[in-house]
Amino acid sequence: MTAEAREAGAPEDPAADGLRPLDIALLTYKGNPFCGGQGVYVRHLSRELARLGHRVEVIGAQPYPVLDEGYDGLSLTELPSLDLYRQPDPFRTPGRGEYRDWIDALEVATMWTGGFPEPLTFSLRARRHLRARRGAFDVVHDNQTLGYGLLGDVGAPLVTTIHHPITVDRQLELDAADSRQRRWSVRRWYAFTRMQKRVARRLPSVLTVSGTSRQEIVDHLGVRQDRIHVVHIGADTDLFSPDPSVPVVPGRIVTTSSADVPLKGLVYLVEALAKVRAEHPGAHLVVVGKRPAEGPVAQAMERYGLEGAVDFVKGISDAELVDLVRSAQVACVPSLYEGFSLPAAEAMATGTPLLATTGGAIPEVAGRDGETCLAVPPGDSGALAAGLGRLLGDPDLRARLGAAGRERVLRHFTWARAAEGTVARYREAIERAGGGRDTADHRTTRPASGGPATARGAASPAPGGPATTGAASVAPGGPAAATDGAAQGSVPAAAGAPAGAGPSARVGSAGAGSPLSASSAGAGSPAPTAATGPVSPAPADVTGVNSESRATC
Repeated sequence: MTAEAREAGAPEDPAADGLRPLDIALLTYKGNPFCGGQGVYVRHLSRELARLGHRVEVIGAQPYPVLDEGYDGLSLTELPSLDLYRQPDPFRTPGRGEYRDWIDALEVATMWTGGFPEPLTFSLRARRHLRARRGAFDVVHDNQTLGYGLLGDVGAPLVTTIHHPITVDRQLELDAADSRQRRWSVRRWYAFTRMQKRVARRLPSVLTVSGTSRQEIVDHLGVRQDRIHVVHIGADTDLFSPDPSVPVVPGRIVTTSSADVPLKGLVYLVEALAKVRAEHPGAHLVVVGKRPAEGPVAQAMERYGLEGAVDFVKGISDAELVDLVRSAQVACVPSLYEGFSLPAAEAMATGTPLLATTGGAIPEVAGRDGETCLAVPPGDSGALAAGLGRLLGDPDLRARLGAAGRERVLRHFTWARAAEGTVARYREAIERAGGGRDTADHRTTRPASGGPATARGAASPAPGGPATTGAASVAPGGPAAATDGAAQGSVPAAAGAPAGAGPSARVGSAGAGSPLSASSAGAGSPAPTAATGPVSPAPADVTGVNSESRATC
């Protein structure tokens, strides 16, 4: 149905569940689907929600999400930040003309002092935007921003996804820090987790991706169990599927990992490769991720003479990624911890046999050892080497595990199932809030249906105010104006921040200005190393979906 027909009051076709279609605001403060799990989640969930008959407006900051084409009611609104971590000038200092309001000043000040500002500053811009469009949405779905700006009234019932607590990544980074300076730097970078903990405790409805993550949200963030609901995410089983025409390369092992993130456990897989090559000299590893210039992985490759046996690829397309996984004799997930593990589900969906650790929620995805995968303890290079040796030497075992793995994914872990479960939680949240929005129809603020669209100029102007190009304009009277009551200083200071202080029509390609990639959704990437100005790479996407990053930027 077109926007014009809805405005005229024409009856709507029901959604797939037989009820009225919902208008959904899906928030993502980083949305690159090639460099961080947050973008992968938003891309696939938004598509499946649209397939179910709902209208989804993704509201995101740089790097902007990429949405799939051809779905009615699926659109993007760009809500720009200052994009401080973009390439080729990460940790840049914006020009004077780039500052629009006090939120921009807060963003820069937090970066200058070694913190990560984006969860807080995006939440403040999102609140202003949503309040200016009150009545446009039935539900607001936040993808782990967990910023102060999303507390209180955002114009519709709020549902929040927490993939896993970023405090887990923080602790792993601290454990791997080798100096007092490094530990200080990690603590400062992850200071935003104190804000996320305070916000999480006040959320009415939390979705998470696994039972393991559910318990950790209780333990680490103090959220009540009755407010947390598990909705498994999944693989794109149409894309990630077996294809016998793709030749399997003897000895090939594939993993998706970021070399500089301790959580990913890549160093243990490199050590395992060195051991298994004594028995299988043709064994070699292809890492979907950035080649490390230094650090434990680079040192291990040099120590064991593996320079010609380990390749790194990045910037590949989805189709290229699928064919790479299909071509492997073994897919491996060596992580010390995962909140879900999309790489495991995707590898299994292609029919490639999986060797995975038991870190975090990986067993919930991969299944039982010997039935749908081979499972080994995390952080054990000897166990990884034994598992690799078994799989490389036993074609019947590979065939059996590959077939059983795909069947498991088809039964339990698809994006269609994820969307259905998410809609059920939306409707529960709407019912708790009193049954829905006002009868006055504000949908004229949405793009007409007929495919992805972009609403540039993130925030709608306040009544009587000027139109804006960007997050918001500074109203007369000072930087605190035009913020819907969020006057400077009225929002709790970001953890560690100074006190007082949508894809567009470019569907199919990443938003311009991708930040440094190293990794996984950011958690676990190197933190800044100085209080007066960060000098080392920042997380590509600090979201808590870090376990699911493709690391292909």
